[in-house]
Formats: sequence, C-alpha cells, structure tokens
Amino acid sequence: MRMTIDEAVDLIRNADLKELGRMAYARKKELHPKGVTTFVVDRNINYTNVCWVDCKFCAFYRHEKNDDAYILSFEEIDQKIEELLAIGGTQILFQGGVHPKLEIEWYEDLVEHIHKKYPQITIHGFSAIEIDYIAKRSNISIREVLRRLHAKGLASIPGAGAEILSDRVRDIIAPKKLDKDTWLEVHREAHKLGIKSTATMMYGTVETDREIVEHFDHIRRLQDETGGFRAFIMWSFQGKNTRLVEEIPEIRKQSANRYLRLLAVARLFLDNVPNIQSSWVTQGSYIGQMALLWGANDLGSTMMEENVVSAAGASNRMNQEEMIRLIRDIGERPAKRNTAYEILEYF
Repeated sequence: MRMTIDEAVDLIRNADLKELGRMAYARKKELHPKGVTTFVVDRNINYTNVCWVDCKFCAFYRHEKNDDAYILSFEEIDQKIEELLAIGGTQILFQGGVHPKLEIEWYEDLVEHIHKKYPQITIHGFSAIEIDYIAKRSNISIREVLRRLHAKGLASIPGAGAEILSDRVRDIIAPKKLDKDTWLEVHREAHKLGIKSTATMMYGTVETDREIVEHFDHIRRLQDETGGFRAFIMWSFQGKNTRLVEEIPEIRKQSANRYLRLLAVARLFLDNVPNIQSSWVTQGSYIGQMALLWGANDLGSTMMEENVVSAAGASNRMNQEEMIRLIRDIGERPAKRNTAYEILEYF
C-alpha cells in the first residue's frame, strides 16, 4: 500500500528520528542495492541577476537599474565553461533572475551557442518561472518555448521555483511568482517533449507539515503521469539578507533534525522518484553525509560556483575529493555521474 498524506504527516510529527532513518535507508537500498552513491561535477552559471519577481526569500536578485545588475556576455559564459571542463565537469546548471526584457530569441541564441561550442556539456537550465515568463514576454506557449529551446540544445530543466507547492504559501513569500499549477504544467510539458527534470522543495518559511506532504503528493502524482522527474532535492530556507525574515521575524533557522526527518519521509513517500539528492550546500558537509543514511543516494554537485544561497548566508563548499571521502566513510562506493544519472567513473 502507498503511503498516504495523513501517514506521512504523522511520521513527520511523531516518528522517532533514528527509526525514520532506518526505514528510509531500507527503502533506498531497495531502489539502489549496489551501495553506490553518486555525484556530478558541474557549475552553476547565473546568466543574469536582474529579476522583476521580488521574491521575499531571495537575496540574490537585483533590479535592472541597480549598479551591480548584470547580464553575462557569451564570452564570460565561455570562460566559466572552460574552467569547468578543466576540472572534468559535464553539466552546467544554467539559470538566472527573471529578466523583464529578454525574449525567446536571446535564449535560443545562448543555448545554441553553448551547445555547438561545447557539445560535451549538458545544459540543465531554466526554471519553470523563467520558462513561463519567456512564454508571456514572447507571446508564445510554454510548450513552444520548451520545444524551441530543446531544438537548440536544452537537455534538462531544474526544479527551482517550486519552493512549496501551495498557493497560500506562495502568496506570502513570493506573491508575483507563478502559481503551483503553472509550475507543474511547465514540468508536464517538458516531460511530454522528452525533456527530463528535477523536482525541488524549499521549506522553513510559513508552510505547515501538511503543506509539505501535499507538495510531495503533487510531485508523486505528476511522476505517475509522466515519469519525467529524475530526482528530488530539498533544502531549508536561508534567511540572511532577505526581506522575508524582516517581515516575519518568527521564522527560525531549521535544525538538522528537521532536515533529516523531512528527507526520510520524502524518500518513503516519493516511491516513484528514483533519486533523492542530499543538500550539503545548505546543511553542511557532515549533515549532507548523514542524509545518505536517511534516504539520499546522491550527493548532488561539487558546485564549482554558487551565487544564490550564498547571497542568503550559506557558504558551504566541497570538492570531488571531499565527496569521495564522505561517501567512503559510510561504506558506500563513490561514482561520478552525468545529468541523466548514468555512471561515468567509479572511485
């Protein structure tokens, strides 16, 4: 029998943390019996920090007229990719602010430029809100945006912008952002076109336990329909330098206990999502390692560059050698993967 929403809420509230870990680890071993933990070598490239959406939880964005607003040139992007290739990277996580003036042709030119010059690099890029706004700005459908970018070389889209898939929560923390149904629709259309994606969740603002599990349920239902999610990634809200903490001072930093508890329930509830990624970027390397015993089977990215959560106060860093050591420490075999979770190299 599948776990119900009520059962998952009860586990979050009442289960013993160690028992939850045992349950989630057992489920992980059923799905990944070879004892392999993966990671990817990639770089986050934020092509612009200009954004009109004004999310209260974001410390990264700037308005177009700010002195430190930017759009990276193709030459600057090329240099970042060259540096990634030099350390054996295979993927760029490519996303930016939602620029009010960039239209589909600019994005097509950018994706085509990267794909032709660096065919060995997978472009995992453009969150649902970016896709939705490009469609509105260019007066075309979401499907047409995805189709055109896919034709130019877009391989995969990230799950960013999901936050909590509850319109009540979204209306408080990011009232200008797309609603939950539109986020789901972007991923549905991507999956229909053969573009795989990831699903994410940012918790720790104003959501309830039930809204967290309902978020899981939206992901599980869409995965039943399309099978297009490769992985689920969750992280806690990082509040430094954000308006949300100023407006709602009772928001508190989330504990490691809370992170591991939610992660374990996610692994148990999302029975149709193959991979769960540890969020060491927000939790730190050792809780990131602990997550591998609470259901995660992937350590995520070495993240050569990261600008968004670091702007909000998280400054954790990890290289390939550290990841390999942390994975071996818990008795599992490290492996470098690509975007599609195909193994490139064992260690």
